[in-house]
Amino acid sequence: MTARVLNRPVARLAALKAAAHRFSLGLFLFAAIGLMMVGKVDTVLVEQVRAGVADVVSPVLDGFSRPAATLANAIEDVNELTRLRQENAALRRENEALQQYQALAHRLEAENETLRGLMNYEPDPAHSFVTGRVIADNSGPFVRTIMVNRGSQHGLAEDQAALGARGLAGRVVQTGDRAARILLVTDLNSRIPVVVEPLRHRAILGGDNGPQPRLLYLPPESQVHVGDRITTSGHGGALPPGLPVGTVAAVEDGVVRVRLFEDLGRLEYVRLVDFEPYFEAARLRSVVGHPR
Repeated sequence: MTARVLNRPVARLAALKAAAHRFSLGLFLFAAIGLMMVGKVDTVLVEQVRAGVADVVSPVLDGFSRPAATLANAIEDVNELTRLRQENAALRRENEALQQYQALAHRLEAENETLRGLMNYEPDPAHSFVTGRVIADNSGPFVRTIMVNRGSQHGLAEDQAALGARGLAGRVVQTGDRAARILLVTDLNSRIPVVVEPLRHRAILGGDNGPQPRLLYLPPESQVHVGDRITTSGHGGALPPGLPVGTVAAVEDGVVRVRLFEDLGRLEYVRLVDFEPYFEAARLRSVVGHPR
């Protein structure tokens, strides 16, 4: 008897929940339609209610957002501190290495000055140059040349060096009043005396119309490795020694290929250098007999 009395409120509560679930969709739909009608009738009232709700809810939302924002800022600070520590350690290592190189450079500079004094060294005369813009690329299957907008009226002459931003590009082979033709080092007819560092093996850089010219006439006992630096040797009387050319790219079956420092396919401007004062001074030293 008592159990039946206690179960009656529970049964009524369950019935009310079931009715609420049954009619909840209709109630929400009716409320939405009512709000739409009120909004159409009195927009001022709706805006006031919306503003009031926003005022009431904003402190709660702000309170919930503060811990999340604080946590995000803390995580960002920790990450930034870690990055700064790593960067600081890297900069310290780099600074130590630069200090060592600086000390070595000072020692080498002092030693160089002493040796120059002992050798009665005379510095090379300054050379002049003009900058030309590439106006035509005449390269084809059998030739690798370009044309620049500088000529004899700008001081250009045949056999002058054409340098890019990184290294040797070619030499002047034909000049007009306002234009000149440059024979690139990759051309089949290009032959440039070079040396292979660090052992100073002499060779000839010969083009074959491909992107990587070859080293010709290397001594049989020469030891050439990938990565060795190639510079001009100064022999032949056209180019001075020490102009950067490229590095050894491959050594296969006795064929040594050179990867040029200068990307000849993207040349836009070249420096056209007159090294004649250098050769005049060299000839004068050979006649007078000055040691170098």
